[in-house]
Amino acid sequence: MNCVLEGSGVKAFGKAIHALSRIGDELWLDPMLALRSVNSAHSAYACFLFSPLFFQLYSLGSVSEQDRETIHCKLLIKSVLSLFRCLATIERNVERCQISISTSNDRVVIQFFCRHGITKTHNLCFQESEALQAVFASHLCPNVIKAPARLLGDMVMHFPVSQEEITLTVTPLRVGLRNYYEGENDLMKNMYTEMSLDPDEFNYFQIGVESEITFCLKELRGLLSFAESLSLPVSVHFGAAGKPVCFSVEDLVLEATVVLATLIDSESRGLSQPSKTQTPTTPGCVTVAALPEASCEADSRKPQDLPAVMELIASSQGSPMFYPLAQTDDAATPASSMICSLLFGASEQEDDACAVLAFYSDEEEVYTNSPTL
Repeated sequence: MNCVLEGSGVKAFGKAIHALSRIGDELWLDPMLALRSVNSAHSAYACFLFSPLFFQLYSLGSVSEQDRETIHCKLLIKSVLSLFRCLATIERNVERCQISISTSNDRVVIQFFCRHGITKTHNLCFQESEALQAVFASHLCPNVIKAPARLLGDMVMHFPVSQEEITLTVTPLRVGLRNYYEGENDLMKNMYTEMSLDPDEFNYFQIGVESEITFCLKELRGLLSFAESLSLPVSVHFGAAGKPVCFSVEDLVLEATVVLATLIDSESRGLSQPSKTQTPTTPGCVTVAALPEASCEADSRKPQDLPAVMELIASSQGSPMFYPLAQTDDAATPASSMICSLLFGASEQEDDACAVLAFYSDEEEVYTNSPTL
């Protein structure tokens, strides 16, 4: 693979690296123009897809290289982030950036062609890996809101950088956002912030079910910064608490998606646990499991037939695969009773076409999957 970036494309690519660095410690580079990352807990997943039109020059290499099986490179995110850390300096000095993959010596070569004829060449070692892919049917989510990145950025800027989780509450009449503290015992040490917006503040507003979801803020900040730098709106697809929330950005030449786990609400948690068990110290989150593309078969299954509890089984290729456990009458442990998989249980819906409680849009775009009142 060989591609060339020029001008604002170098900065946008660097912004994507910054956003992915908030997700996990490893970066998957797909020669088919995709950057992916997942955190160690499998509770956050991000993917940036680039069109060939995004690059000044793009080629997969010689015919013999194209006939070979596509190589998916896994790199340390810190080694790539160090090259794009200071985006202001890159924007000022770098005229062109060239990225190529050398399969002969397992190297990703990144070259910066700077002003005054200076060329900086960086060779990064990579590990060949299977493709990273999380399956999430966003079109099955009952709630969809779309807003400018600046609006969402102005909302989250009121929370301190140290804030870990925030809670999003939606009803047909309002959208609320507030900080979340586990336990909430020491009220004197924590500062509580809450804000609300009317539906007409959003470009698109469809609420099929009232919900209150809690998710991590750190992983979201990177995507909002990326979208705001390109002046792109952010779409949010979500449902009930305990199911993942998807933040996405789309343009003619790129697409970015961040899927985050949400906490299971206290009511459903209490129903799923025996009364004699103690509440665990860690929040009950949905697991955003990342599987190789070859083993993702969630689309062919009916969501409502899939159990929430998964079992980790090694595949024949040595990569992790998740299969549902058989339901038993035994009391579930606190850990297993709170974990469900994004890949198999996230898009679970009672009805494919759910009733819409509220709908608003100021765009001419028609959403075929979104019924109106």
